Amino acid sequence: MLRILHNIPYICLVLFKKEKMMKPEPPHTLFSNKELLEEAARQLRRGHKIKLLAKGNSMYPFITGGRDTVILQKSARLQTGDIVLAQPEEGNFVLHRIYCIKDEQITLMGDGNLQAQENSRKERIYGTVTEIVRNGRSIDCTSFPERSKAWIWRKSLPFRRYLLAVCRIINPIHDP
Repeated sequence: MLRILHNIPYICLVLFKKEKMMKPEPPHTLFSNKELLEEAARQLRRGHKIKLLAKGNSMYPFITGGRDTVILQKSARLQTGDIVLAQPEEGNFVLHRIYCIKDEQITLMGDGNLQAQENSRKERIYGTVTEIVRNGRSIDCTSFPERSKAWIWRKSLPFRRYLLAVCRIINPIHDP
């Protein structure tokens, strides 16, 4: 197994089992979430399209961590309802929906959140989710039906607690 760990060039580990040599795993690199998302932000700034496996359930029921993959790209025009990769003023990267845009200030909130919001500036919005890939099926986030569902979900914030409870009964979240 080959791994690149921080400043160590690589560690090679060959496993033996009952006198037969096991096939080593292909080389791979381990990054912390922060390092991975910083690199994703760099690639998005350069105009590349990226694919990330969602982690966490702050965007449930639209995106489920460990199950859904998101495709992001840099967007010239941000609008309310977009799902974005951002780095709020608090510092950690989030994949949340834009709830409000006022000048350069953007308010973000996860679809699975009841109150928690983050504030970010436009220059700290790195990319917009254009697709969600779920069970091999692609969901176009820019389509009218998806934008309509997102609009209804945002407007249902006072009742979201009950809607989330129903969603979790119908489709329970299983931690990966």
